[in-house]
Amino acid sequence: MRRATDGEREQLNDTFAALCAIESPTGDERGVADRVLAELTAIGLQADEDGSGPLAGANAGNVFTRIPAAESDAGTILLCAHMDTVPPLAPIEPVRVDGGWTNANEGILGADDKAALAVLLGLAGRFGAAGALPPPVGLELLFTVSEETGLHGAKGFDLGRLESRFGYVFDHATPVGEIVIASPTYHRIEAVVHGRAAHAGVRPEEGRSAIVAAARAIAAMELGRLDAETTANVGTIAGGTATNVVPERCRIEAEVRGHESARVQAETTRIVDALQDAVNAEECDLDVIVTTMFEGYRVASRAPELELAERALRACGYEPKPIVSGGGSDANAFRARGFPCLNLADGTEHNHEPDERISVDALEGLFEVAIALVEQAGAAPA
Repeated sequence: MRRATDGEREQLNDTFAALCAIESPTGDERGVADRVLAELTAIGLQADEDGSGPLAGANAGNVFTRIPAAESDAGTILLCAHMDTVPPLAPIEPVRVDGGWTNANEGILGADDKAALAVLLGLAGRFGAAGALPPPVGLELLFTVSEETGLHGAKGFDLGRLESRFGYVFDHATPVGEIVIASPTYHRIEAVVHGRAAHAGVRPEEGRSAIVAAARAIAAMELGRLDAETTANVGTIAGGTATNVVPERCRIEAEVRGHESARVQAETTRIVDALQDAVNAEECDLDVIVTTMFEGYRVASRAPELELAERALRACGYEPKPIVSGGGSDANAFRARGFPCLNLADGTEHNHEPDERISVDALEGLFEVAIALVEQAGAAPA
């Protein structure tokens, strides 16, 4: 395997820091998309942006490029990363401290998923630049939008464009070497309780409190970890206008995740039933919407995408570790539409948290794994 050069590692770190410094919360990926397009164009690749942005709720679309293999019949693989982050609560100033990258301020770094973005751009430079040796297998690179809020960019991408037989996303914040072999089904529950407003100090008995109904419903729900593979959570509750007004409206957002679809459906039904029972008891009304944000999957033990990932990891000195995850990724969206895709750990630590970081070793190790995926895919049928 041709290891990364010192120059490639230096460029990888520079690109990573530059990408992190461009804030790109979901819906505002324009700056990062422009940077990715500029980098790919400077390398000499033909890259394009699709029209999925408006439907995905983003001001940019998915960016896609293809690097042909040395031999036309060598096969092709897809590598994917997302351009959006969760909202940054502080300015992002990437700094290198104690062998790793972090934010100098109290907020996210954006390593989820900009570590993977930097790696994909590093691959583009290695295999796609003028004068570079072409890859032993065709390489398709996809940079998606609106992943954090429901995989919307991946859902909107035209899979008919792909020549790849299978693909990989780098989007699990655990040590490099871990492979997500199972990911859950995720139901989102959005409920609005409608009560009746009244002056809280003069005519409280004429009011019907939407907040009281919502609180009664939540108190009746079983939340947290329900079993080894199922969780439920109420994430937000908001309502009311003033302390002297009986609140006529309250909004609740909840979720259920699990690896057994029947259990997910049953727990979702219990949450909706708790809401309905509570609003009936408090003489309120209820509007509720349940959305399947993504479907779960479990990878067969001898799936070709899994075997290739294991070979690539071992070639880089990592012992593959299959894991079951409670989170989703663009891989869920692709697999639900019939395209085999595997999610690989990217080495990020504390993603979505103010102390998010990634070690330089993990970032550079992820790049080596990506190189090995390409080279190992070229050494065996893709």
